[in-house]
Amino acid sequence: MDLIGNALTMNDLVAYADGSVVSKTLIDKKIGTLTLFSFDAGQGLSEHTAPFDAFVQILDGEAQVTIDGAPQTVSAGQMIIMPANRPHALRALKPFKMLLVMIRA
Repeated sequence: MDLIGNALTMNDLVAYADGSVVSKTLIDKKIGTLTLFSFDAGQGLSEHTAPFDAFVQILDGEAQVTIDGAPQTVSAGQMIIMPANRPHALRALKPFKMLLVMIRA
């Protein structure tokens, strides 16, 4: 499927998989990336830091996003910015899909 120049629904571009995290890179350039993820319930990304701010938009479901030890629930239609150089983690409270935007500048 050609992503460039076609109207597409992000939720349809990445499927859920039992007990797994699935990712699909939409754009990967020197300046930044756009990546879709799906997380089955209970799955997540362990605490880590990144050298750039990370924008996350929840497309479906519900996630717990923890920044500097403070958990927040983020649901479909909401977004959160995880600040550069601060520890953050994500965990699926129920299956969820997200768009991750990283700008490396």
